[in-house]
Amino acid sequence: MGGSSERYEYAKNLYGKIGVDTDGALRKLKGIPISVHCWQGDDITGFENKTGPSGGIAATGNYPGKARDYKELMADYEFALNLIPGKHRINLHAIYAIPEGGEAVPRDKPKPEHFKKWVEFAKRLGVGIDFNPTYFSHEMADDGLTLSHPDKNVREFWISHTKSTRKICEYMGRELGSPCLHNIWIPDGYKDIPADKTGPRKRLRDSLDEIFADPNVDKKYLYDSVEAKLFGIGLESFTVGSHEFYMNYAAASGGKVMVLFDSGHFHPTEGISDKLSSQLLFADKIALHVTRSVRWDSDHVVLLDDELKGIAAEIIKCGPERVLIGLDYFDASINRIAAWVIGVRNMQKALLAALLTPYEKMAEMQDKKDYTSLLAAHEEIKTFPFGDVWKRFVTECGAKMDFMDEIRGYEKDVLLKRG
Repeated sequence: MGGSSERYEYAKNLYGKIGVDTDGALRKLKGIPISVHCWQGDDITGFENKTGPSGGIAATGNYPGKARDYKELMADYEFALNLIPGKHRINLHAIYAIPEGGEAVPRDKPKPEHFKKWVEFAKRLGVGIDFNPTYFSHEMADDGLTLSHPDKNVREFWISHTKSTRKICEYMGRELGSPCLHNIWIPDGYKDIPADKTGPRKRLRDSLDEIFADPNVDKKYLYDSVEAKLFGIGLESFTVGSHEFYMNYAAASGGKVMVLFDSGHFHPTEGISDKLSSQLLFADKIALHVTRSVRWDSDHVVLLDDELKGIAAEIIKCGPERVLIGLDYFDASINRIAAWVIGVRNMQKALLAALLTPYEKMAEMQDKKDYTSLLAAHEEIKTFPFGDVWKRFVTECGAKMDFMDEIRGYEKDVLLKRG
């Protein structure tokens, strides 16, 4: 066979025979943004105190070239996004505030103006922003409790923080013309067996109620989500914000708050792909943080593995407009820009594989109890020329298939000179 164009035409014809429109699949994939997390660029250190993360979070490795300030982080971000096909979003934590004049930003009262440079950056790139309050790496969270703390003063500190970050989200959404996802994850829990589980959860519920009742936020410009976790380092025995707690909280909100599923925040034998269709039967939208856990929530770079393909399949079958996709990992053992590019491209590959699968026809086989044909279809699609369709997508978006030479050049010219 000839060049890439001929290879694509061959693939297009082959997929067409099973009822798949490859051109349509590429158009749909171009319309699916992925929120790319800033904390991969600096090991979730942020700009506040430079001491590194706490609260059960750890970035392992010491690969050279970590971004040390917002200018370096933005430069790395932009370089990575230029190597990723399509238009995406950026995802920030509150500890990435950029104050004018270098003054300290009080954690309980960050303001929209502290993120003005990020909004200007996003406008220049033509991307949206998502946002997260930061409940770790601060003296008011040293004992592992924030919104569920028994001390009312501590709770009020973090309630103030979260009310402020929702206002920041509103500002970002309004300025960029795209709703900003405001996602709450807290590290609250206990290392050993607690005597009381109800009390902390009641306090968390009450704190959330106060936050979401704030009348000074226009919901047109943001989405609210809550994110569960199984455990954290030093908080192994009890997590206040469990999956069941947040799932019920979101359900009780009447659609005002959505659940965010983090693929690393469940039991090691669980996969979240099976949870998406269940949740989307009862919720208009959900949010995702896609990562790869190895034995625990270890935040490895996303691979094109079976679970990622399963997640993507459910996204496509349920409707990609109903799922807010973001990535969440921080690997400091490899080139951080390559980690961004590889992870986002793998998410896109998984989505494309799902778009190239004739699920409607396969569902008919299932309903007719023709399980033999269904099994054959599942297996035969695995050897179809997916790679040729992916290459077409990359080139149509103006990106390159081979990106490592550019990353190595940037590493030599920029990253290794940071010291």
